[in-house]
Amino acid sequence: MGKVKKPRKKGKEDEVLGVTRSGTVITEELAEQWAGEIEKEPPDPATLTRRYVGRPSLGASGHSPRVSFRVSPELHEAAWARADKEGRSLSDLAREAFDRFMDTDS
Repeated sequence: MGKVKKPRKKGKEDEVLGVTRSGTVITEELAEQWAGEIEKEPPDPATLTRRYVGRPSLGASGHSPRVSFRVSPELHEAAWARADKEGRSLSDLAREAFDRFMDTDS
């Protein structure tokens, strides 16, 4: 009969820090291992590709001003329900509504 391992206490190295796109669970232990590998063999910056984060700009100049305003809880709930029903984001729904209002009132 094999040896029975004692269950060890969960420590900081077992804490889940995140998950990669491929599904690898990132723990403190794995993060430290990766950091060590990078320190030993840092990548050549010339070979790295810049990744832009966030949403793409809505304007040709690369700048999309924001508009922020408060609504009642009922309107917020109704807007989310409609956006979900139409398979759209709340921002997209609000932009369309704002565009329609501005076009009809000008």
